[in-house]
Amino acid sequence: MTDTSSKRRRNNAARASGSPTIGDVARSAGVSTATVSRILNGVPNKASEETARRVQAAVDALGYRPVQAGRSLSRMRSAVIALLTPDNRNAFYASIADAVQRGISATGNAMTLCNTREDPVSQDAYIEEMRSHLVSGIVLLGAVRTPGLERLIADGPPVVFVNRKCPVDSPSPFIGIDNYAAGADVARYFLDKGYRDCAALHGPSSSSASRERFEGFRDAMAAAGAALPIERVVECDLTIESGYRESRRLFERGGAPRAVFCGNDPIAYGLHRRCQELDFAVPDDIAIFGFDDNPLNEWLAPWLSTVHVPLEELGRQVSHVMSRLLDGDTAVPVRTVLPHTLTIRSSA
Repeated sequence: MTDTSSKRRRNNAARASGSPTIGDVARSAGVSTATVSRILNGVPNKASEETARRVQAAVDALGYRPVQAGRSLSRMRSAVIALLTPDNRNAFYASIADAVQRGISATGNAMTLCNTREDPVSQDAYIEEMRSHLVSGIVLLGAVRTPGLERLIADGPPVVFVNRKCPVDSPSPFIGIDNYAAGADVARYFLDKGYRDCAALHGPSSSSASRERFEGFRDAMAAAGAALPIERVVECDLTIESGYRESRRLFERGGAPRAVFCGNDPIAYGLHRRCQELDFAVPDDIAIFGFDDNPLNEWLAPWLSTVHVPLEELGRQVSHVMSRLLDGDTAVPVRTVLPHTLTIRSSA
């Protein structure tokens, strides 16, 4: 199909839908459609400033929007960034996605959201689908190791990893906090409070963020002579249900610990529910410490002590780094580490 035939088909489709066409803009501005196309695509030195002003005025008056499909095919890249999240029900991930979306919109791009549910098959399916739609870049909020991810890194569009590091060897940028240091900070806080009989309900070991949080906590406790017994360590999914379910296993294996470090805030919510059912007072009987400072805490869990992750800054950094990658910048830092803080409330 020739370019002329393609343009005629797009114009016919636009007329059928009642939308203004590039021909309408050309007639209103008194120029050719080729001139309108060159101006809208930013081709330099092809039209005078006066002509460009007339075309832009016609575009604004008619409410014309270029058909993106044709432009995407000609550039082999759309103005869309894909964000793959492991769980869009989790307010922590949802807040990061919102911050990323606002940052990306400010650069003139759009964002599409895909929920992988931590499922390798779903992740690869979304990666391939997004690549077929010619997205400009892909942001992964919770990547798992898959063949599709390896292919994406080898020959795909720019990739940025957020919160959780890439599970394979990759030069792609990572943006997040120092999870190991944060876990160690929680351990030191427990020790300062005199809590030595401690436990950990940590997230999946397959996640770099969850693994490093637990390792930092475990190592700092051991360095102080308060090593965690095996019965005090339980792996969880990053959900309320798992925190509730696995806390029962924790109590059955070794009784009630004095303090529990949780791999994220939903796990802490589930543990808190179990403590209420067993009449354990928090923090008098069991102290609880979460991680992420989920935005729901302010309204639903104002009692929860937790590690605060700067969500807004994560979003800004993702859009900034992605913009630099799309501009061909080869000096983008491979690792951007943002500061974390301990938010101390009444649970610990």
